[in-house]
Amino acid sequence: MLSENAYMQQRASRKAARGGRALLTGFVRCGRCGRIMHVFYGMRCGHAHRYQCRGDDAHVGAGHCIGIGGVRVDHAIATHIMEAISPLAVEAAIHATQQVIQADDDVRQATRRELEEASYEASLAARRYEAVDPTKRLVARELESRWNIALERVAQLEQRLARMDEDAASRPEIDREGLLALAHDLPAAWNAPGATMRTKQRLTRILIQEVVVDLDDAAHEAVVTVHWTGGRHTEIRMARTRTGRYPDDRHPSPVEVIRKLGGQWPDKDLAVTMNRMRCKSGDGESWTTVRVRALRERLGIAGFDPTIPRSKTISVDETAHRLKICVGSVLRLIKAGVLPAQQLMPSAPWQVPLEALESQQVKLGVQDVIARRPPKLLARHQNKALKLPGF
Repeated sequence: MLSENAYMQQRASRKAARGGRALLTGFVRCGRCGRIMHVFYGMRCGHAHRYQCRGDDAHVGAGHCIGIGGVRVDHAIATHIMEAISPLAVEAAIHATQQVIQADDDVRQATRRELEEASYEASLAARRYEAVDPTKRLVARELESRWNIALERVAQLEQRLARMDEDAASRPEIDREGLLALAHDLPAAWNAPGATMRTKQRLTRILIQEVVVDLDDAAHEAVVTVHWTGGRHTEIRMARTRTGRYPDDRHPSPVEVIRKLGGQWPDKDLAVTMNRMRCKSGDGESWTTVRVRALRERLGIAGFDPTIPRSKTISVDETAHRLKICVGSVLRLIKAGVLPAQQLMPSAPWQVPLEALESQQVKLGVQDVIARRPPKLLARHQNKALKLPGF
């Protein structure tokens, strides 16, 4: 217990639960180097965290070992914990415990029979020793040695049987009704709004000894091995999330982009958008205004006409500049449905209506964003001064 609470002493042993948003804090181990993985919390999403192995960071340039997102891992572990304590699992555990008790009783019964046999052999050796002629010293010495061996065997069997009786007496009684009630109540208690993460961490440490995480690069999967307290092992495989992907795990084709976005913006802006969306051209070159115009004309799509009346929209960057907040806050307002915006196709730039900036809902959302800022943030920015050498 002392070693688990000593966070800064031993990095190779598991650590005690200390709260936080991660379920496996302190006892998730790297499957490649064997070190305890650290937890890194992201600031963009309030619930996001990541398990990262720093590797041999004592040497400069060693680099990190492996890392994996923690939200999906925690969800998978919690699901297996609920399955492990389900009523069927409790019934199986009770049945297995009863089988173990029966096996122990059989061993104790066999030990008693063996003790009876050894006692008979000892009494027989004693009678043989008493019946021997004292003048035959060699025979008497041999019979005495056999008698001593029989007595030692009786003493060993008595000690073994006494230990078995003590273990059987110290074994706690199984409360069948209590365990079944716990199996029904624990999922509700686990998912209750008032359940703290520290309580979940402590429950997890009661059932699980440690969790080993490794990455299968060939199958692009994360391999999570759970070492249960009873000695069992469970392997969980989950697909890793590919970074930088687009819908359907592919980049949009240039023809698809031109058909959906052609005529909505000038060819210059469309070329910039296609390069940001990583559309692959036939020769692998970047998109330019000339290339976009040639493909658009080949597909028979009309160009951008500024005389056609359209609703006034601005980009996300311009919206952030006008609302005086960052781009990430604008995207969060769009995701929450506070700021109305339109996206002509997945991965395309967002178009924010200009009149939506004056709505009361958007103003309240911007006030909430500003209220979350540190109180001294503006003062720090105003007091920043450019330091020139020599002054």
